[in-house]
Amino acid sequence: MNPIDDRERAIEAMLFASDEPLDPRQIVARLGGDWSIGDVRAFIQAIAARHAGSGIELVERGGHWHFQTPADLAHLLRRERDDPRKLSRAAAEVLAIVAYHEPVSRAEIEAIRGVQTSKGTLDVLMEAEWIAPAGRREVPGRPLIYKTTDAFLQHFGLSSRKDLPGIDDLRAAGLLDPVDLAFDEAMGELDLVKDGEEA
Repeated sequence: MNPIDDRERAIEAMLFASDEPLDPRQIVARLGGDWSIGDVRAFIQAIAARHAGSGIELVERGGHWHFQTPADLAHLLRRERDDPRKLSRAAAEVLAIVAYHEPVSRAEIEAIRGVQTSKGTLDVLMEAEWIAPAGRREVPGRPLIYKTTDAFLQHFGLSSRKDLPGIDDLRAAGLLDPVDLAFDEAMGELDLVKDGEEA
């Protein structure tokens, strides 16, 4: 077995010991000296390749890297415990709207939900560090707009927002409300009737 470069070992130790995922810039800043971001990225890729298929893997989430156990071993490590973050239905709806429509303002969230959104709901999601302000919309009143965070991606195991499930995935998982499914089916039947009338 070839010896591992000391610089690669230093990066590996830093990623392993860190309480939070790190991006290459943070690693360069911590290492100091004449490190380049390109060098760090190359070492990260080498570390990830070395651990591929082992009991731990180096994964990237939202541009940040961290060690985790592979998904196929999760059942061996799972402990019975209560999840400390239980979201209310309102908070779950708001989080989904922000994730799928970001950046989005509170008024836009309320328009999609059809009900008012309390400030407390947004506060809960910001305290969890799953959403964050993303600036202000350039319209009269300049409302604050929100986006999801890297912590959101990391918590839900997503590399990017592109990994969010689509409508077909949600339907297949049985996560859509039966009323929504019935509405979709009724709209599909209405379209068929219209097509038949035009023919």
